Amino acid sequence: MTEIILSGCSGKMGASIINSAAARSDCHIAAGVDINEPKDADFDYYRSFGEIATDADVIIDFSNPVVLDSMLSYAKQHKLPCVICTTGFSEEQKAKIQEASKEIPIFYSGNMSLGINLIIELAKKAAAVFGEDFDVEIVEQHHNQKLDAPSGTALMIADAISEIRPESEYVYDRHAYRKKREKREIGIHSVRGGNIVGEHEVIFAGQDEVLKISHSARSKTVFAVGAVNAAVFLKGKKPGMYNMSDLLAGR
Repeated sequence: MTEIILSGCSGKMGASIINSAAARSDCHIAAGVDINEPKDADFDYYRSFGEIATDADVIIDFSNPVVLDSMLSYAKQHKLPCVICTTGFSEEQKAKIQEASKEIPIFYSGNMSLGINLIIELAKKAAAVFGEDFDVEIVEQHHNQKLDAPSGTALMIADAISEIRPESEYVYDRHAYRKKREKREIGIHSVRGGNIVGEHEVIFAGQDEVLKISHSARSKTVFAVGAVNAAVFLKGKKPGMYNMSDLLAGR
């Protein structure tokens, strides 16, 4: 049984993770951390990591970047693996996550969906086949309550393509530019509206042909299931950085 501390337990994703864990027999939400108390929680609740007095095996974080320092401090002190699903981290915070992975196992992903991670692999393949003959644009759409833009997933896709095209330059908004598009650019565009769960499209535009690879998330459940799978997977792992590729390969 994998005992989980859920950071961000009162949020919408927290509720989805609670439901996903409740449907399984191999894990359990032992405690939740959030500045807001969840309703009808059947686990121990704490307002901060400094208050936690519950034993657990792993932390799932679906909260806010401001929580990172206290969470990593607690995790390193108690040698707890972390599944970090929060997005919007600064480069400095990402460096802290990388440094912490030298002491504890960390599963870090901007998107926990199996379909999105397949899109990433397909985008890398397309970039390798097309080279610079095709322009690359990424369009992501999310609900009007999402705080960060572009999405962590859009950046994951762009970063994957940049592994194949290392000279790539990210362009986030073209209204300020009065020039032709350069080959090395990867355009990244954000849409915020309604209750869109998550839409991502990668466009490879060439001469007389266009390839589009897209993914649509119909509910937050797909991300919650992935996070819980990652938590069960991470229990007992050695320190280091892990991602969805490791989970899928069973490494």
